[in-house]
Amino acid sequence: MTDSPEQEPQLEIRVGDSRITLLGTAHVSKVSADKVEELLSTGDYDAVAVELCPSRYNAILDPDALARMDLFNVIKQGKASMVAANLALGAYQQRLADQFDIEPGAEQRIAIKHAQEHHSPVLLIDREIGVTLKRVLHSVPWWRRFGLFAGLLASVISKDEVSEEEIESLKKGDLLESTFSEFAEERQDLFLPLIDERDRYMAARLVQEVSAHSHENVLAVIGAGHMKGIARYLSDSTDKPEEVISELDHLPTPKRWPRLIPWLIAALVFLGFGLGFARSPELGWQLVMEWVLINGTLSALGALIAAGHPLTVTTAFIAAPITSLNPTIGAGMVTAAVEIYLHKPRVGDFGELRHDTTSLKGWWRNRVSRTLLVFLFSTLGSAIGTYLAGFRIVERLVG
Repeated sequence: MTDSPEQEPQLEIRVGDSRITLLGTAHVSKVSADKVEELLSTGDYDAVAVELCPSRYNAILDPDALARMDLFNVIKQGKASMVAANLALGAYQQRLADQFDIEPGAEQRIAIKHAQEHHSPVLLIDREIGVTLKRVLHSVPWWRRFGLFAGLLASVISKDEVSEEEIESLKKGDLLESTFSEFAEERQDLFLPLIDERDRYMAARLVQEVSAHSHENVLAVIGAGHMKGIARYLSDSTDKPEEVISELDHLPTPKRWPRLIPWLIAALVFLGFGLGFARSPELGWQLVMEWVLINGTLSALGALIAAGHPLTVTTAFIAAPITSLNPTIGAGMVTAAVEIYLHKPRVGDFGELRHDTTSLKGWWRNRVSRTLLVFLFSTLGSAIGTYLAGFRIVERLVG
């Protein structure tokens, strides 16, 4: 292993008969992009590895794919929160890039373009971002998850400019880690899935590729925060790469008991209604009315905050008290469907999504991101309303 005296951090590691050059980059640095161009122009490399997963790679090759996204299916399949988080991460990167007039991930794009022009293989070595984010959520307690999303959104819409020196300091860390660590009180639970697991994953993918295809000289374009970890796993690990990849691609099995909570709450609410009517019809109807008013009002307030159509807000008020008693469907799914019907996203909304989500106003102006906000806020309002109304029912029964 040797250090390069060049400005960008660089390491060379032998893996069997192959030489892997790790080039550390900052994903929004023109210096990094220029260095990739310089190294590839030498013609010394027969393969290029990039810190991309298949979905991010396809997004680069087909930037219009987002415009073909079926927004309702995204919500129906329970992926709305994941898409919103992806948008927030992309917007954070875009905000940094806009300050320095460089395309996000320019060094990755240059590597891909050069490889295509010279008919060299492009090795996608990073783990799917959806898997990473799901493992991040699994690693933190459930009560901190809303804080993670709120903090991520706050970092996206911040108006504070970042100096070029701070951009270059991203070489000491990782873009994802830097985004989350701005508001995370403790970083260890985030470090493992965001950095260490991906170090292992990318090292295993490199070993897998050079073993299967006998690449003699590979340039790996990675975030510099991953360099030490990848180098360590390349040098020390004796695990079979397929086993490591399978382990780190595994999605944690959700615990069963959280799935039972909505059903338990629904059962307790119905029990409360039954006890109320058993005491007196008047009390029973009062409990039902309070359930509707509290649950419906808070869900409608969420849709209103998200700037949903007036009919969407009305739908939230009507749907939330009903869907809260039927865990198979959420209020957000109903309100999002209505919002999509009334404010159907235009092609331009998808095209401007990355730029619009870099500002607070943009999240509400763009019909795609606004629909996601309608889903999230009306769902959150209904969830809060369910607990508040439930406690109110108990208070009325025992009072």
